[in-house]
Amino acid sequence: MKPAAVIFDFDGVIADSEVRANLSLAESLTAAGMPTTYDECLRDYYGHNWQETQRRIEARFGRPLPADFRDTHRTRARARFMDGFAAVPGAPAFLERLGAMPRAIASSSRAEYIGWALGLFGLDHHFGAHVYSADGWDRGKPFPDIYLAAAKGLGVDPAACLAIEDSPTGAAAALAAGMQVVGFCGAGHIADRAAHGAMLREVGVHRLAFAFEEISIAA
Repeated sequence: MKPAAVIFDFDGVIADSEVRANLSLAESLTAAGMPTTYDECLRDYYGHNWQETQRRIEARFGRPLPADFRDTHRTRARARFMDGFAAVPGAPAFLERLGAMPRAIASSSRAEYIGWALGLFGLDHHFGAHVYSADGWDRGKPFPDIYLAAAKGLGVDPAACLAIEDSPTGAAAALAAGMQVVGFCGAGHIADRAAHGAMLREVGVHRLAFAFEEISIAA
């Protein structure tokens, strides 16, 4: 059945950002005396909003992050994001293919960052006001709240929405919202696409796509 709307995760779906984000976080944590690798960041924090990420970091190390950590980390990450940052291959063409179909972003990232990145990619006109961020929310992904908020903002029944997600955490959120979910394995941080796809299948996604060209929105 053709969806009434498409709701996108942002990092790893629209923005090819997860390598940069997790390298930056690993560097920031290590600099703060909390040694962490890139792979550990992907394993433990990928897909979560900052509030949940901070809870997990502090539980792991048994002490609070420095008070200025998020600001310091943002400065480090910004420098990494200024060099060669781009949209996921195929995302711009896919958005064009949607025509007038309603669409939104439902992300764990900060709204300011999403807006900046969409402007950088020349994709901001595709979403307008329909950018929904769970940053600052106590219940981010895997809870369904951000996906339900996006569907409500679009005025579309969640069950009529198609969600595109790359992380198991995000896929669980969209599934909990009652949406059809495509598990997306087309961004640069996914080294073993078959294994990542299997992980998304385990969460319960309805189908997988290894590139945007594989996602059909036809009836």
